[in-house]
Amino acid sequence: MTDDKKSEIERALYKRAIGYDATETVEEFSDMDGEVKLVKKKVTVKNVPPDISAAKMLFDMEGKDELSCLSDEELEKEKKRLLKLLKEIKKNGGKRV
Repeated sequence: MTDDKKSEIERALYKRAIGYDATETVEEFSDMDGEVKLVKKKVTVKNVPPDISAAKMLFDMEGKDELSCLSDEELEKEKKRLLKLLKEIKKNGGKRV
């Protein structure tokens, strides 16, 4: 995937994650004396609320970028830290200390 496409997807996800206003236009036409003319036009602004799934996806994407910048040694250290944390949680009956 190109950087342009990735940026476009990230912008769309961000917009969806924070919510936005969408303008909807409905036009009604009628045949008057052999000519098609605009009879009625209704413009509505609808609020699209924030989407938690889009926000989660953005956060997941950010985390992946963070990990890709780490060296092999840093990744190994993070792996050990997370495994240790999982063992502690398991030992405490699923509760984090």
